[in-house]
Amino acid sequence: MKKLEGAGLRGQSAGQTSLSTVEQEGSLRYLGYSIEDLAENASFEEVAYLLLLGKLPTSSELAEFEDELMNQRTMPDSLVSVVESIPASAHPMEVVRTIISYMGVIEPEKSFDDQLAIAKRLIGVTTTAIVYWYNFSHNGVKVSQDSGERSLAGHFLKLLRQEDIPELDKKTLDVSLTLYAEHEFNASTFTGRVCASTLSDLHSCLTAAVGSLRGPLHGGANEEAMKMLQQIHSVEEVKSFVDQKFENKEKIMGFGHAVYSIKDPRSNIIKKFSEKLSVGHEHKLFHDAAAEMEAYMWERKKLFPNTDFFMAPAYHYIGIPTDLFTPLFAIARIVGWSAHAFEQRSNNRIIRPSAEYIGPEDRNWVDIESR
Repeated sequence: MKKLEGAGLRGQSAGQTSLSTVEQEGSLRYLGYSIEDLAENASFEEVAYLLLLGKLPTSSELAEFEDELMNQRTMPDSLVSVVESIPASAHPMEVVRTIISYMGVIEPEKSFDDQLAIAKRLIGVTTTAIVYWYNFSHNGVKVSQDSGERSLAGHFLKLLRQEDIPELDKKTLDVSLTLYAEHEFNASTFTGRVCASTLSDLHSCLTAAVGSLRGPLHGGANEEAMKMLQQIHSVEEVKSFVDQKFENKEKIMGFGHAVYSIKDPRSNIIKKFSEKLSVGHEHKLFHDAAAEMEAYMWERKKLFPNTDFFMAPAYHYIGIPTDLFTPLFAIARIVGWSAHAFEQRSNNRIIRPSAEYIGPEDRNWVDIESR
């Protein structure tokens, strides 16, 4: 087959958005606010409010929004039954997909006036359901759905670990959710917008987006980065490990980006948390090896880490199983996906691009007896 030039639409504009800007030189902004300012000063709930409602909340608005999200965490009984029926061998992203899809069956979006309420419900219930599934399927434990934690980050970690959570752990996860919340027309978001442009329901839009994030070329880099770091036994091994990877023409996960050309602005933010968490940790090597690999990859290939790379040791240090790294990405991105669906619906035209035909020239029909 003839190779189509420009396949993948990389570098081509496919529409307009007011939600975020992703710039080659390493700048990311949500509705004009830099990711650095948001990560340092805002909670994930504030960022979710910003993306879903278009402005930063006042103190009273934020408190009300947090209350609403807390009230949306409990699973319906029938969802509990569904989640308990999913085996431990299931891919966790398939579990996320099932949760969102099933919620569309039992709590459907009856009109677009419901969209904000549906988004809040999915942020809350998906967080609870994925942790409940993991503990039930892997450990045989039915965890309480009430954590007593106000933040989504605290709720997730309390349900997962069943213990009091240090503030640094909560802050690390909270910041990571902000970093993952939105990223313009990435593959999963664009998938969701295509679905939204057909005026389908929000559950379908988000299920479609999850399906795209499930693919290894989009989500999962943080998991693969963790598996890679676990193969390294000393900082001194890093350079030979990288050299061998290049010699074997193997991909080194967590480096480079489809848009950024110099740096991923999210990487240094989460790297600082990884460094803090590594101090005194039995697996301090993971961060040290990652920092060495970052330096050597830039020296050898001028390749920089994306947000997934240091997210791997950071998540490991706060006790998150590797299998749940990408579901956390999805939980955060429910906010961005929903905001894009809202935006698409507000000024909609169905997304239906044309294709360049590269198949055979015109051919004459041949009856089956003569073939």
